[in-house]
Amino acid sequence: MSDTAAEKTPPAEVPKTEAPKSTAEADFTKYKTAADIVNNALKKLVELTKEGAKVIDLCIEGDKLLEQGTGAVYNKSVKGVKVSKGIAFPTCVSVNNAVAHYSPLESDPNSGQTLAKDDVVKIHLGAHIDGFAAISAETVVVGASEKEPVTGRRADAIKAAWTAAEVAMRLVKVGNKNWDVTQAVEKVTAAFGCKPVEGMLSCQQSQNVIDGKKRIILNPSEAQKKDFETATFAENEVYGIDILVSTGEDGKARTEESRTTVYQRESTVTYQLKMKTSRAVFSDVQKKAGAFPFNIRVLEDEKRARLGLQEAVQHNLVKPYEVVFTPPGTVVAAFHFTIALLPAGPALVTHPPVWYKPELVKSDKELEDPELKELLTKKLREDKKAAKKAAKKAGGDAAAA
Repeated sequence: MSDTAAEKTPPAEVPKTEAPKSTAEADFTKYKTAADIVNNALKKLVELTKEGAKVIDLCIEGDKLLEQGTGAVYNKSVKGVKVSKGIAFPTCVSVNNAVAHYSPLESDPNSGQTLAKDDVVKIHLGAHIDGFAAISAETVVVGASEKEPVTGRRADAIKAAWTAAEVAMRLVKVGNKNWDVTQAVEKVTAAFGCKPVEGMLSCQQSQNVIDGKKRIILNPSEAQKKDFETATFAENEVYGIDILVSTGEDGKARTEESRTTVYQRESTVTYQLKMKTSRAVFSDVQKKAGAFPFNIRVLEDEKRARLGLQEAVQHNLVKPYEVVFTPPGTVVAAFHFTIALLPAGPALVTHPPVWYKPELVKSDKELEDPELKELLTKKLREDKKAAKKAAKKAGGDAAAA
């Protein structure tokens, strides 16, 4: 080809390459798919949360819905490898002063527990796709309606918990610190004459991890305040935020005669189990639950599972999620949400509550703090165009003046 011909040929267009997505953005679809499955399960469970319903039936149904939901998606292998998916937190239904993690077995003395009118019911569950987990919890009051809304101390706790959750959503943002959330939740709950449950943790999440290094603590004791590490929220991080509020005076909770059924493998610990039963049970746990919490119900033989888990718990290979209670006569309300700090701004992974709306919960107490009230008027993610317009207008007005 002559030089002139070459000169006349227009240069080939260089294809535009899109900026690579951040890891959090690429994985966000999986988080959102898991969140949709959790939301669908919650809708069904809220419908079933009626007078006379058995707690154990709700727990079993919740897990079944999570398994069905995750079983229906991401079924194509990626590079010959199946996408792992399933339950990220087994369904727990904790009533009145039970704080969390209650999911009984048929063999438990309280397995026949049924719901009564006006019970304050916390439903907590989670699903994951490829290890990216969406976990949610909300509070439902049995038999409440717009005609017969929740009032009194139960209303105070629920409204305090939801208001604190809305404040926390707006404070888990790049550059803020974990203590900002701790202090704000304390202020919100105080306005409703309530207390956050002492020592409850919210954790950073990543693939196959729901209890990451950066954490937020609620209502810490003096010793916890000294030892708890300060953390700054950063771009591309994901957090599971757990807001638990009690009508008790100090927010303290303790274990009672209730058997633990939810456990989780501790991925940072290694130990060679001595008992053959322990090794078999631990192998079953790894196969069925991987890095996520599980209910003993999923293991084949309950007696053998309890025996095998004993040695694993003793040597910290597996950690128990104990069922704790605030004092009799108090109630606990809870909301849990998952939030991602994407480059474009914070984004909720999980859905808004299925049951809660202001018309159902009538407290005679209100949040008075002007800063927190102002914070609640703000969107989670700032509209950058609107902010630029406002700045431009402010600049123009200043020039005109």
